Amino acid sequence: MVDRNLILENELVLLRPLTRQDFPFLKQLSVDPSMWIFFTHDLSKEEDFENWAAGHFSGDRLQFAVIEKASGKIAGSTAFGNFSPRDQRLEIGWTWLGKDFQGKGINPAMKKAMLDYCFQTLKLKRVEIKTDVLNLPARKALQKIGAVEEGVLRSHTLMTHGRRRDTIYYSFLEGEWR
Repeated sequence: MVDRNLILENELVLLRPLTRQDFPFLKQLSVDPSMWIFFTHDLSKEEDFENWAAGHFSGDRLQFAVIEKASGKIAGSTAFGNFSPRDQRLEIGWTWLGKDFQGKGINPAMKKAMLDYCFQTLKLKRVEIKTDVLNLPARKALQKIGAVEEGVLRSHTLMTHGRRRDTIYYSFLEGEWR
């Protein structure tokens, strides 16, 4: 498994394991319900926020607080999950940024730190990223960093407000990440 105390950083971001002390800052960033249309939880609601965070504290995934280094502020969160040591793969996901931190290069910077760690340190063969097929900004961002679109799983995941999403998978394979 991935080290639960892992800290990743580069010139723009610092990723450190989520703590309950981060909740007030993350909740300030998540108050707008419109942010969660492409997400599996509506983090503007207390119960959904707690359910989203539970996966980290139970050990199902390693959720990071994403710190914008220039301001020192928490910008959002991202995670490693669905780790399969036998298959040498994991998933990057559960990613979101507060509106004030979007479009500032934080998302590609955190993905770079995570992918570098996956391929250089963990020596993985595959890293998966999935999103809502309707989430065109996320899809465009994934293609921009070189993720390969693989396919769509129909009616795959329950979303907020009872909608079922078609999930589109992207991946990086060993040797594809620069």
